[in-house]
Amino acid sequence: MKTASDFRAIARDALRGKWMTAVIVGLVAVLLGGGGSDGPQVKLNISETGANLRFAFAGQTVYSTGGSLHSGIGAFLVGSAVYILLAAIIIAVIFFVLGSVIQVGYARFNLQLVDRLDPSFDALFAYFPHWKTTTIARLLQTLYVLLWTLLFIIPGILAGYSYAMTEYILAEHPELTASEAIDRSKQMMSGNRWRLFCMQISFLGWDILSALTLGIGSLWVRPYKHAATAAFYREMSGTEPFANAYTTAGGGERQEAEI
Repeated sequence: MKTASDFRAIARDALRGKWMTAVIVGLVAVLLGGGGSDGPQVKLNISETGANLRFAFAGQTVYSTGGSLHSGIGAFLVGSAVYILLAAIIIAVIFFVLGSVIQVGYARFNLQLVDRLDPSFDALFAYFPHWKTTTIARLLQTLYVLLWTLLFIIPGILAGYSYAMTEYILAEHPELTASEAIDRSKQMMSGNRWRLFCMQISFLGWDILSALTLGIGSLWVRPYKHAATAAFYREMSGTEPFANAYTTAGGGERQEAEI
């Protein structure tokens, strides 16, 4: 049974010579909603003093305008509030659907990495024919985690870990329905949620360093994390092409077996 250090070692080996590609693909995945980005946001604030419209992406303000209620722009924003709200909803829905496809595509990219294949940038967009399944899967996961969280925070966290392998399952089995993929993830993660948590927490030092670089370091940490998670999925699913590549020897040293 592999440990967190084993999964990190597999990830580093898989990324060797492919770091820049992984960084670019990871960045694109985040910008398109497949890596936890906040996504585009349209915020309209109307008060007694005036109206302000702000367009943000990935938490950063891209454009902002406003004025008093008696000014031309303020009156326009107030009169167009319904249309602005409708546009915001449409943008959010499109980004959610796009992100669900990219999320599964990014999982496929990282599986290609740990399988020692030549990962393709096109993998990000390979699941558009299955956009309904990926969207429903993401929607159900969000809904289930929310419902469990309403009961108490801990059940919500546990639910998130139970569904963590869903995108990897869909990346390999797009013929499954969203519910079937989620059920497989729950079965796969039964008794293994703590192992995934331990692996994720082992990146804490890297996360702190990323924060000290104002987030720039996350460009490199993100591919590292996702590649390690793909390696974790390979063990959980029993589909490791390099099952004996890393073992922990006595004294804690890792040895690479002959393949």
